[in-house]
Amino acid sequence: MGDPSHYKGGDVEKGAPVDYFGTVHKGGVIVPVLMTMFLMLIVFSIERFVVIGKASGTGNVDAFVRKINAFLNQGNIDAANTECDKQKGSVANVIKSGLKKYREMEIEPNLDVDQKTLAIQKDIEEATALEMPMLEQNLTIIATLVSIGTLMGLLGTVTGMIKAFQSLGDSGASSSSELATGISEALINTALGISTSALSIIMYNFFTSKIDKLTYAIDETGFSIVQTFAASHKNKDKY
Repeated sequence: MGDPSHYKGGDVEKGAPVDYFGTVHKGGVIVPVLMTMFLMLIVFSIERFVVIGKASGTGNVDAFVRKINAFLNQGNIDAANTECDKQKGSVANVIKSGLKKYREMEIEPNLDVDQKTLAIQKDIEEATALEMPMLEQNLTIIATLVSIGTLMGLLGTVTGMIKAFQSLGDSGASSSSELATGISEALINTALGISTSALSIIMYNFFTSKIDKLTYAIDETGFSIVQTFAASHKNKDKY
């Protein structure tokens, strides 16, 4: 960005910027901070794409949930376990943990049905609690960039405007071109700050909606596991 080709006459020190790159280069000390924040957003967004993608598993989450519910309705726990092994990811890990507890409770002689049901539910909740930190990691940074990006952009604009008007005061009204150049340099901070903030909002909402979808899938399937166990074993107790 500091290449002479971006300035009139090739003079980086005294020449006016002739394109966007030169304007960014002259934007002041806040611009590198804003660019660093923008790059942080890109890096953490890519990282969240990868992690949440792996958490979803190898197949469609909705289709996986439907298959598990179908197997549970049939009482086919082994098939549900096999489907979890195929799917992988956070959702499958939690469901598999619940199914393992399901099997353990089937042969547990010292608890009644309600206690066994509660134990399965607690196991699913604990497994979910272990998976959630991994899903939500680094989202706090993206959420922070939402507000900090705009504020840093405004700070850069204010400092740039102060510098521009100081230059005007020193050189007089005849140097209005310097004022215009200074204002454009200051406003580049606003553009970078707003861009960073806007993209941060989009990424944060996107990732939280993906996490909510995974959480809902876990809750729905976990509820089905608990209800299936309760219904089947209460019926057995009656006989």
